[in-house]
Amino acid sequence: MTGRGLPRPAEVALAAAGLVVLSPLLALTALAVAASSRGPVLFRQERVGRGGRTFTMLKFRTMRVGGGGAQVTAAGDGRVTAVGRWLRRLKLDELPELVNVVRGELALVGPRPEVPRFVDLEDPTWRRVLEERPGITHPVTLRLTDEEGLIAAAGGDPERFYVEELLPWKLAGYLEYAAARSWRSDLAVLAATAGVLVGRRCYARVELDEVRAAGGGERPG
Repeated sequence: MTGRGLPRPAEVALAAAGLVVLSPLLALTALAVAASSRGPVLFRQERVGRGGRTFTMLKFRTMRVGGGGAQVTAAGDGRVTAVGRWLRRLKLDELPELVNVVRGELALVGPRPEVPRFVDLEDPTWRRVLEERPGITHPVTLRLTDEEGLIAAAGGDPERFYVEELLPWKLAGYLEYAAARSWRSDLAVLAATAGVLVGRRCYARVELDEVRAAGGGERPG
């Protein structure tokens, strides 16, 4: 499934150019994070990359330090700072991931990397997904622009809903895209991502009923 997206040199060039062009925005965002609450500007978290190898993913910190709790965030989570909510809504917290692209740990387009506890390397589906380099954006990601709201709407245990229902839906979407992926489709995803960021929705948001229908119905109580 690999090798059909954007060539690696093109991704590095685009990511490096993005870091340069967006440097004023990166600086302003860093200042906003630093002023919002104590703690580091960047949030570093271990994620699972291509072939099951782990790496440290970079994001702007959106939560208070020492908040603990689940690794799944639903809308209204009290651990998220006021600035963090704004960053998450505009997806500005993801900008440092361009550094991961330059380092070769992420692609511009690819399945979103998960934390190790959510990845089953013995599962054939996971092994197929991990043949691809994980990415910053993806058609699945674009349909989940309000993932936190979706998780909140599901009710109950957010982490259980994520693992048992939403994550399988994501994996199926990743494999569907990979089957027909090309450099042209990657460019289309990047263009659609830019459209979403400026408020022009290019992908229909996934609804809770769709996720549950794909998973076989209501989550058991």
